[in-house]
Amino acid sequence: MTGPRTEGARAFLATGPKGFWIGGAWRTAPATFATHDPATGAELAQVGRAGAPEADAAVAAAGAALASPGWADMLPAARAALLWRIADLIEAEADALAEIEVLDQGKTWATARHAEIPGAIGQFRYYAGWATKITGETIRPSIGHAPPGRHAVAHTLREPIGVVAAIVPWNSPLLMAAMKLAPALAAGCTLVLKPAEETPLSALMLADILDRAGLPPGVVNVLTGYGEEVGAALAAHPGVAKLTFTGSTETGRALVGAARGNLKKLTLELGGKSPAVVMADADLDLTVPGVARGVFANAGQVCVAGSRIYAHRSVADQLAEALAAHARGLRLGHGLADGTDLGPLVGPGHRDRVAAYVDEGRAAGAEVLSGGPSDLGPAFFAPAVLTGVRGDMRLMREEIFGPVATVTPFDDAEEAVALANDTDYGLAASVWTESLSTAHRMSAALRAGTVWVNAHSYFSPELPKGGRGLSGWGVENGAQGLENYLETKTVCIVV
Repeated sequence: MTGPRTEGARAFLATGPKGFWIGGAWRTAPATFATHDPATGAELAQVGRAGAPEADAAVAAAGAALASPGWADMLPAARAALLWRIADLIEAEADALAEIEVLDQGKTWATARHAEIPGAIGQFRYYAGWATKITGETIRPSIGHAPPGRHAVAHTLREPIGVVAAIVPWNSPLLMAAMKLAPALAAGCTLVLKPAEETPLSALMLADILDRAGLPPGVVNVLTGYGEEVGAALAAHPGVAKLTFTGSTETGRALVGAARGNLKKLTLELGGKSPAVVMADADLDLTVPGVARGVFANAGQVCVAGSRIYAHRSVADQLAEALAAHARGLRLGHGLADGTDLGPLVGPGHRDRVAAYVDEGRAAGAEVLSGGPSDLGPAFFAPAVLTGVRGDMRLMREEIFGPVATVTPFDDAEEAVALANDTDYGLAASVWTESLSTAHRMSAALRAGTVWVNAHSYFSPELPKGGRGLSGWGVENGAQGLENYLETKTVCIVV
């Protein structure tokens, strides 16, 4: 069965064209566009196409909510309870949300239901704990010119940064939304959430969940539409104090320019070209499936995908052959079909883009051991493994965002580090070794925001996640994720 099985998902899709969630109420969209199941091409729903007028209305609603007693005066413990209630409601709707994610994005049921939806729940529960732990500090200033008999005392206050525009990508829609909403709400901010136009549906389901949880009107507003229309309007909006974005480096650059009008604060998690370094002593029984998961999970549509694999020359051929065999054994199919390991890419256009990288590499002399476009449908692409690649090839320099791995040999640790760091990106990396000493030395030498050892793509809300270079600005998750949404006010008093 490749249609929704839960009553919640069926009911949501049966409600007709989707509007905008603004100020705690649904508003009819003056224009709509279709969202499709990438596995079948079937239309799922018509969703609202927001533009500048809707951005103005949503930002105004968020601004009003920021100052409203129902939100501004909410006690930290009450805000914590609210975030926990949101998590409980997501958990209650987990099957329906997972089905919507599968249908809208193409990911497998296992990825949606057992990884990403629990990940979203975890974000709200983790930051619920932080809501009661936002504190300032007392400072004894070195000010000696106070009036006779008086002295200066000082303290700091941590205050919400204001209205936040959160623009999330299409590869993990609900999880990425939660990663931004949860800390911002814990900090006391209000938001306008703009999901990707390719995958807008789970954000609309989330709006209903937030309402049922008791979130005051206007604290979160949801606008669907195209990035160049409503996304650009939010990025440039003078009423937005903070922009948080996950997506491509190209779009990130555009948002930097759009944000300069009122110098809004930015958190940007952008592209990646992550290396996986396999040392001579690596346990290949652990490494092959681990590296495969790191590059092929979610059909390779993961920002930290370990697409550049560097293996010690003594194991490189064996690793490449084993990885290609593993790739050929992965079953492609609809994400809701039993036994599916990989679903389609997000759409036919993206499949063609991924295929172009592989074709270009083959034409330049690389050997394709596995993978390529599949006859299951126009968005399906079997996971590819290539050898004989050169460092100047586009498929080694640019983010492909698909299930494409290259395997390149190295002779010693110094060469491995040089190869791994030969990139403009710096989001993540992994090292595969049985030596604790090697693990420490390599993880210190690799230029990346996250380094895993004998693993890849391991995430948890308490683990900071950020990048270097073209991989973006700032850090999400953990205590640092909360800091994105707080400002410090210093209060100095002569007593």
